[in-house]
Amino acid sequence: MLKPLLRQMVVADFASLVPVTADDCQEALKAFMQGQNLSSDEDLQAFLRLNLLHRDELEQQLVQPWRLQRYVGEHYRPKAEARFLQRKNQLDRVVYSLLRLEDAGLARELYLQINENESDFAELASRYAEGPERTTRGVVGPVPLTQAHPILAERLRTGTPGALMEPFRIEKWWLVVRLESYAPATLTEETAEQMARELFEEAVEEAVQQRLNQFVPVRFPNS
Repeated sequence: MLKPLLRQMVVADFASLVPVTADDCQEALKAFMQGQNLSSDEDLQAFLRLNLLHRDELEQQLVQPWRLQRYVGEHYRPKAEARFLQRKNQLDRVVYSLLRLEDAGLARELYLQINENESDFAELASRYAEGPERTTRGVVGPVPLTQAHPILAERLRTGTPGALMEPFRIEKWWLVVRLESYAPATLTEETAEQMARELFEEAVEEAVQQRLNQFVPVRFPNS
């Protein structure tokens, strides 16, 4: 129970580093009242009494998301590109067709049927696949490339979309795979925001852990 409380405190401390004006608070309160259908100051006072809040407390709650957004933008947005380059391989996304079998001979036979256009990959997957891809007719994705087994991920990374791969083994399974599409991650505005937010969350977690470490267990003398 202590950690969530400390997280709230840390986030509030970060937000408090961003100054806000009376106009900022008034604009946030105005938008809130419109969203809650509070048309007058009397309606607002009734809302505050019902929720055991003071007006200034509500205003601070309303401006905190804005303050956090600005804090993240000022402190972590400039570091987003470097973070993206570190995480790029984890952000690449793929769609592929998969047939997973324990029988090497059957895997080879099905591969030949697909390769010679004698059978449809989706139909064979729905009939023969021994993994969860059976319920999706063999289609996996779009998913992050790193979600796949490292051996499979490397083959997908170097594969050609539309090309069928010869059966290969991973642990007890023989896999027949066709890469459908490969979408390398790009640094869009949305991705940059995601990277900045990840850096912020890491900073919050580190600060929370530091505060937790300050709590020394109480030691009682042996009786």
